Amino acid sequence: MAAISASQVKELRERTGLGMMECKKALTEADGDIDVAIENLRKNSGLKAAKKADRTAAEGAVVTKVADDGSYGVMVEINSETDFVARDDNFTAFANTIVDAFFAAKSDDVATVMNSDLEKTREELVQKIGENISVRRAVVVEPGEGSTVGEYVHGGRIGVLTVLKGGTVDAARDVAMHVAAINPAATRPEDMPQEQLDEEKAIILAQPDMAGKPENIAEKMVQGRLKKYLAENSLTEQAFVKNPDQTVAEYVKEAGGEVTSFTRFEVGEGIEVEEVDFAQEVMEQAGRA
Repeated sequence: MAAISASQVKELRERTGLGMMECKKALTEADGDIDVAIENLRKNSGLKAAKKADRTAAEGAVVTKVADDGSYGVMVEINSETDFVARDDNFTAFANTIVDAFFAAKSDDVATVMNSDLEKTREELVQKIGENISVRRAVVVEPGEGSTVGEYVHGGRIGVLTVLKGGTVDAARDVAMHVAAINPAATRPEDMPQEQLDEEKAIILAQPDMAGKPENIAEKMVQGRLKKYLAENSLTEQAFVKNPDQTVAEYVKEAGGEVTSFTRFEVGEGIEVEEVDFAQEVMEQAGRA
């Protein structure tokens, strides 16, 4: 078996972007032939992607794309295992390719849009970066004639699509920026889920100043506080972040529109992340090397 030199490992790393130990192992198995090592690595890319699939991918990015006329838009969450990879140029290029595909398809069906070519691209990226990469979810907003879609992404981690009836693209984007910052629970007070209202009512009734109040007085206090809660947590009633002297609804009305809906994605929300002892993981990997 041919001895593997440091220069061979370096060349294979430069040509593939893979780690030193992985390149050394591939060269050893290929008896020092770099081209054979590359061919074997490409053949094994699907297997490597499958091996990475059980690793929790709770970091990543949210990407959006809206038609120039604001008639429709898409938003996609693409996950990686670490924030470092989410900022990698290769990951960013992949994310842009994916959102373009959803935009062209006008579909939020991840399984359908992620055709064989896109899946192959994902697997190659997993091999190159060494982390699990997954397309988690997507949304398509196409409200129809007379409506305007706005988009805003904050720090690559929070994305928002808003829909206005009438209005302007700039106003729709401003509202999306507000949603990203404030994270309202509903579009309008009447849209607040009853379950959430019941939960808030239970919290109000449990507050110390409610103790011993006559039922009719307690109910008036509850309704007053629920009204305040709805105003604070409904998009249309909130003080607009760019001008707190007016509500979001008032700002949009000045722009000739009315708030219809919003969708907000935040990277990793709802994903349970297992706590990992990275020092121990490194030691284990070193022991297997």
